[in-house]
Amino acid sequence: MLPPAEGPGSSAGSAASIADRLDALVLVGGADVDPSRYGARRDEATGRSHPWRDDNELTLLESFMRAGRPVLGICRGAQILNTFLGGTLYQHLPDVTGNKDHQPLPGEFGEVNVTSEPGSKVAAVMGETFSVACSHHQAVDRLGAGLVVTAHSDDGIAEAVELEDGFVVGVQWHPEQKADTRLFRALVEAC
Repeated sequence: MLPPAEGPGSSAGSAASIADRLDALVLVGGADVDPSRYGARRDEATGRSHPWRDDNELTLLESFMRAGRPVLGICRGAQILNTFLGGTLYQHLPDVTGNKDHQPLPGEFGEVNVTSEPGSKVAAVMGETFSVACSHHQAVDRLGAGLVVTAHSDDGIAEAVELEDGFVVGVQWHPEQKADTRLFRALVEAC
């Protein structure tokens, strides 16, 4: 994992150099993705964004994807992946689902039940049905190019997306919250 560097972000050349030296990229949770990244107006419920972090992660993601390196996006990381591929986000899930199951309060974790799609990478790693800890009020709306929803919560929200080729997986939940290492082991095996 690479910590984001505040400032103008990575240049394409330095990001490509990083992708050449590392085996995989993990994009982690954090601040809301700036809605301008996916052509939307900022909703009043959208939290603070960090454009420098968006720049940094989108540039790194482009380099890792171009190099064919494995990518795991966690929470915001799944949203960055979707945004990078031209998708959009729901800016505030309670407006869509009518509940706060995915994030009871900012910074708190909810527990949701998830069903995976048979034959997906997520199903192979996590099984058919499972419970996850999540803390997100945003999620995938319109899918980015090439992405497939491979797991969803009981209220229909995309909890995992992936590309069919290679290991490029985004999950809305936080496996680290339950010390669940399965996705990380799958990422290492993909390397």
